[in-house]
Amino acid sequence: MSQSSAAVAAVLGGRRTLRKQIRTTSELAAAVEAGLPVASLDIVVRRVAGETRKATEIKHRVVPKTTLQRRSHRLSTEESVRLERLARLTALAEQVWDDPELAHEFLMGSQPQLGGQKPVDLIRTDLGTRSVEDLLWSLEYSLPA
Repeated sequence: MSQSSAAVAAVLGGRRTLRKQIRTTSELAAAVEAGLPVASLDIVVRRVAGETRKATEIKHRVVPKTTLQRRSHRLSTEESVRLERLARLTALAEQVWDDPELAHEFLMGSQPQLGGQKPVDLIRTDLGTRSVEDLLWSLEYSLPA
């Protein structure tokens, strides 16, 4: 199972920010490969953490501070992959919780089912992201977590 590409694109800022309509996984993959707009980083991080100090920390997990200062328009493919992971988890958490505030609490809080780690801290790796997705899908379908 995966989150819909259109939902992930919406979290990334939608057509206005991405400059194109994204409906399919292949369209999302092409956008990530080409490099997502730097503006998408701000949009996603604000959605996850608001205007907090933690938001800055999350932003710099996706793109290191010194690197971000050099980026003007597009992120690298690797940075875009990390940002897409965060957007995907955000879209899925919002679907599961059906409330942006509860999704925010889940993403930012330590989760016992994840060894006490915070979901936002696990986006660095594919395996970490998958463990958060597995937990969210278990919650969505009322399976034991």
